[in-house]
Amino acid sequence: MKILPVIGLIGLLTATAQGAGPKPFPGESSRWEGFVRHDFQVDGAKVIVVEPNEPKPGRPWAWRGEFFGAFPNADIELVKQGWHLAYMAVPNLFGAPKAVARWEKFYDLLVNDHQLHPKPALIGLSRGALYSMAWASTHPEKTLLVYIDNGVCDFKSWPGGKLKGLGEGDGSAPEWANLLKAYDFKDDREAIASTLNPVDRLAPLARAKVPILLVYADRDPVVPHRENGELLYDRYKALGGPVERIIKPGLGHHPHGLTDPRPIVDFFERTWQAETSIPTR
Repeated sequence: MKILPVIGLIGLLTATAQGAGPKPFPGESSRWEGFVRHDFQVDGAKVIVVEPNEPKPGRPWAWRGEFFGAFPNADIELVKQGWHLAYMAVPNLFGAPKAVARWEKFYDLLVNDHQLHPKPALIGLSRGALYSMAWASTHPEKTLLVYIDNGVCDFKSWPGGKLKGLGEGDGSAPEWANLLKAYDFKDDREAIASTLNPVDRLAPLARAKVPILLVYADRDPVVPHRENGELLYDRYKALGGPVERIIKPGLGHHPHGLTDPRPIVDFFERTWQAETSIPTR
C-alpha cells in the first residue's frame, strides 16, 4: 500500500471535499407553486428554501426580505428560470443590525453547505426593503442586486410619518414602538437622528456598483414614494450607482409587483449574465 505524503493527503482530502457537491436541504419538504419547498430552522428562526427543477449553473438565488408568498409572480418566474428562492422569518426587526446578524448565519449555511452563489439577489417588498437594503449596505460584496417594490427606504417616513411629524403617510404607533425596540433606540430623538436608513447608507453600494431596481406607485399613502423609492433613486443616481425604476401611475401601496413580471425578471437575468460573463479582449 502506497503512503501519501502529508501535503498530498491534505490536497486529496480538499479536492474530495470540494467535489462533494451541495448538501441536500434539511427539514420538512412540501410543494410551493409546483416546486420543492424546504422548511427548517436556522439560529432559531424559521426559514424557507424553494428549489428550481433545473438550477442554473452557478446556482443563483433570490432572497425575500419579508412576506414570503405575497405577490409572488416574479418569484415564481425566477424559480422557473433556475433560481433558488430563500426566506428567513425575523419579523419586527426592521433590518436592524440584529436582523443582519441572523441573516449572516443563514447566508453562511446556504453558501457553504448548499453551494448557492456568494451574491444573492435581494427582494424587498414594503418593510422588506429595510432588511434587503441593510444586508446590501453591510455586505455590498455579497450582493448581486436589490429589487425594491413600494419599499420602506426611510423609517422616519414609515412607521414614523404624520404620527411623529416626519412624513406624509399616517405611520403606525405599534410599529414605531417595535422599531425602537429592534434598534435599541433610547427614544424618538435617537431614532430620528439615526443614519441606519437605506437612503443614508448608499455610498458603499454605489462604490461596489450594485444594481438597484425600484418599482413604486405614485399614489402610495402608506409608503409615500417621494420619501422612499424616489428619494433613494435620486440619491443613488447622484452617487453614480446603477439604478433603474418603474413607476406605476395612479396606484397605491397594493398591489406590489407588476401584472407582467418580465421587466423584473429581465433585470435579474441581465445582472446575472453580467456577473458571470467572461470579458473578451
